[in-house]
Amino acid sequence: MKAATPARKRLRFMAASAGCALSALTAANILLAQGIPAPSSAASLVDPGPRESGGVSEGADSAKATYARISEARGWDVYLSGYARHGRRTYSREQIGEFNEQAWGVGFGKTLRNAQGSDESLFALAISDSHWQPQLMAGYVHEWIWPIARTGVEVGLGYTAMLVSRQDFFGGFPFPVALPAASIGTQKARLMAAYVPRISKNKGNGDVLLLLGRFTFD
Repeated sequence: MKAATPARKRLRFMAASAGCALSALTAANILLAQGIPAPSSAASLVDPGPRESGGVSEGADSAKATYARISEARGWDVYLSGYARHGRRTYSREQIGEFNEQAWGVGFGKTLRNAQGSDESLFALAISDSHWQPQLMAGYVHEWIWPIARTGVEVGLGYTAMLVSRQDFFGGFPFPVALPAASIGTQKARLMAAYVPRISKNKGNGDVLLLLGRFTFD
């Protein structure tokens, strides 16, 4: 049998990523529908009115309210991932040469432009990580939006809070992550970025910038 070419490998990975992203989004829908709190401080952005004591139930109610508002937004988002830059001052040339920086992947989600003019999104995404292994992510994004004059182009700045599954962390068991996020583009097409900061002063950790595109279809 002929060995698969790099192009075929990428197509196979992106097809598998699409299936993983759809599965993750379905699972997130089920969890939120059952009242499982979202892994973020997004709950504080929703004010459902007077609250009773009881942190867990309040968190569940806020998560469900957030999910309900975003899920009612028109259209769907499609995410296409393609690049993860590792800081040249954090990693040696040898390390960078061994890393995969072509973080191919695909994802799906929903975005709501809320009454305050900010964007709130739910997403599920699967990409190829730095070691060519599947990395699954599902979570929430909040961005404050600033229009650039009357060009139709906007700049966004905010954060993302999500669950991540990687084979080199906890054997693939999902763990929570909160990262700064930014974007530029229109409401229909945006270049998105999330940054993983260095965990310590020691070199060889963090300092990774993930770039991806988000396209919204009505």
